[in-house]
Amino acid sequence: MTRSAAAAHRRLFVATILLGSILLFLVQPMVARMALPRLGGSPNVWNSAMLVYQGLLLAGYGYAHFLGKVSLRYQSLIHLAVFALAALTLPVALVDLPISGAGREVLWVPLLLGLSIGPVFVVVSAQAPLMQRWFAAGPEAGAPWALYAASNLGSFAGLIAYPLLAEPFLTLVQQSWAWAGGYTLLVVLVALCTLARRKSLDAGKDRVEDLPREAIPLRRVLLWLALSAVPSGLMLSTTTHITTDILAVPLLWVIPLGLYLLSFSLAFADRRQAARGITLVAPIVMVFAGSYAMLSTGINGVWGLLGPCVLLFCVATALHSRLYDLRPGTGNLTRFYFFMSLGGALGGLFTALIAPLVFDWVWEHPVLLLAAAMLMPLEPLLRWHEKEGMEPASFRLAVILLVAMAAFLSKQLYDFSYEASTHFAALITTVFLVGIGMMLTPFRPLFVAVLAMAMVGQGGALTMMGSLEGSRTRSYFGIYNVREDKQSEQRYLVHGTTLHGKQSTRPGEERALTSYYGPTSGVGLAFDAVPALYGDRARVGVVGLGTGTLACHRQPGQDWTFFEIDPVVEAFSRKGTFTFLNSCAPDARVVLGDARLQLEKEPPGSFDALAIDAFSSDSIPLHLLTAEAVGVYQRALTPDGILLIHISNRFIDLEPVLSAIARERGMAALLRMDPQYDSRLLTYSGWIALARTPEVLDRMRAHRPDVAWRPLDPPTGRVWRDDYASILPYIRWEKILEL
Repeated sequence: MTRSAAAAHRRLFVATILLGSILLFLVQPMVARMALPRLGGSPNVWNSAMLVYQGLLLAGYGYAHFLGKVSLRYQSLIHLAVFALAALTLPVALVDLPISGAGREVLWVPLLLGLSIGPVFVVVSAQAPLMQRWFAAGPEAGAPWALYAASNLGSFAGLIAYPLLAEPFLTLVQQSWAWAGGYTLLVVLVALCTLARRKSLDAGKDRVEDLPREAIPLRRVLLWLALSAVPSGLMLSTTTHITTDILAVPLLWVIPLGLYLLSFSLAFADRRQAARGITLVAPIVMVFAGSYAMLSTGINGVWGLLGPCVLLFCVATALHSRLYDLRPGTGNLTRFYFFMSLGGALGGLFTALIAPLVFDWVWEHPVLLLAAAMLMPLEPLLRWHEKEGMEPASFRLAVILLVAMAAFLSKQLYDFSYEASTHFAALITTVFLVGIGMMLTPFRPLFVAVLAMAMVGQGGALTMMGSLEGSRTRSYFGIYNVREDKQSEQRYLVHGTTLHGKQSTRPGEERALTSYYGPTSGVGLAFDAVPALYGDRARVGVVGLGTGTLACHRQPGQDWTFFEIDPVVEAFSRKGTFTFLNSCAPDARVVLGDARLQLEKEPPGSFDALAIDAFSSDSIPLHLLTAEAVGVYQRALTPDGILLIHISNRFIDLEPVLSAIARERGMAALLRMDPQYDSRLLTYSGWIALARTPEVLDRMRAHRPDVAWRPLDPPTGRVWRDDYASILPYIRWEKILEL
């Protein structure tokens, strides 16, 4: 084979692997986006989806490995036949699977996604190892490992393309058909690859099978699994960290996954300079950014977003670089990729399925970071221990002093956590801990100990106290903290870093309205007008129970219904952690399950007023803010009913979103911003009231003419629908980047 022909074949195989990887990681966010109306917006939905993807990827790599046991001729025939069978499931769409009951989402979500995209995902995921195997079968092919780097580069490109190109411009139906077109092109490229290897096929030989296969010891296989599992688990735990307080949408889901894939591209590249450089600085990043891994109160500003992402990227690159260094010969190529995929699936299983059942907080994140510190290459930057003339006794004393100093600085960090004005001192202390960690990199157990000390001092001790006190509860839909503030005499319900509600513990104030639901809030004004608008027997619905504060707007004779997706949240009210529901509306109906799906089951015209207050930390689940969702609410309302939507949000401007939907559905809309800055019990809030006619809203305003409402600003973008929504135009970048 001439050099030019070999180069052409290499480009063909690279193009095939790139396209397969792009398709593979375009379909992930696409099908998760399709599932939002059924699954809600919890970050755990994405983690469950990722667990499915990793399981299907493992199946694809297993298929590629076992397919390699037959000759190349039969491999190509079988593979093209499987492609054709999987094509029968196109275009990509969700299967019609009955909705699961409350509490069974952790099993139902993987089943739905697996049945929907399983066949095409498995066959496309086999491209990376299988095409490398076919490539290596050609004469003068060379080592195929760089093709795996190209595979992950294509995966990264597919992920970035989805939120930036596909989601903002194409509906889900258009995306699905475009993906089917890419799948067809991939089949053509695979067929061309078989022709490129026709000489090997004609000779009935598989050059890869002729290569010597080294015996792989068990310890090495276990290292492959560990070095694959830890970054995979970290990717998912990082996703939970950064999406808890912002909308759970593909734009933010793909950031950790994209960095995870990019780390593979660097670690498996022919040129090793970038991977070596990142591996060298990874311990510094580990101690500095990793020190915040046990902080349960969250980190505001740009560091809260960038810190965990930089940490994930550096740690994943370091671990994957070590994985690359432990790679076997080409004869064991598909076996190596199979165990890599198995490790990734195990990491996903631990983070997405086991950890939420075992831990009351995201303890898997610091646990995985400590595991990474035990596995990652530690190249000493400060080789003070190698200096000549140092006596053993002096050396031991220096090490003891360094560890003692680390413990002292960790205690200082703990003390600083109680002082609001010590951020700079805490930063300097953390820098000193980093320095000690770098001096102890030659001694891995001591380096890991310094990292653990930094975590405990930087908020970890307080997080541990919360677990020991039993004030924290974890469910599939989130992590809830119940905090008692004796000084202000209030009890808080916090999800992530966001206040979900609070109740006064001062005697006589137990039923006082608090947080976003005060008398002059939009929902308070509307509910106060309900008797005048609809009489004493009005029917009121509330989507999202929270602490149950809205129950104390109930007036005698009214029929109230709450829709709540999380049984844990209902338990807070039923068991008396928060007493609003039991004391103000003890006979209220609480319907468990996704509110939109449950409202579809209600008879038309079931409610005179309906409030949408379903938050996942600081984010409203996207599927509750589409034109179709508002259509569900309209159906549930009487013809002159009022719809109220809570839009208080630090990071997303939801006013233009609702303005576009209101215009689309011909509804009148008003906005009430309640500036309760100085109140002990009340909080700034924004509520939008919608009705079929302006007259209904005029009658509502007439009940309290002294309080200002204003019309919504004109729409600035396309209407959000179940098959189209992009948050890019509405992100408050100044808030995200705020230091």
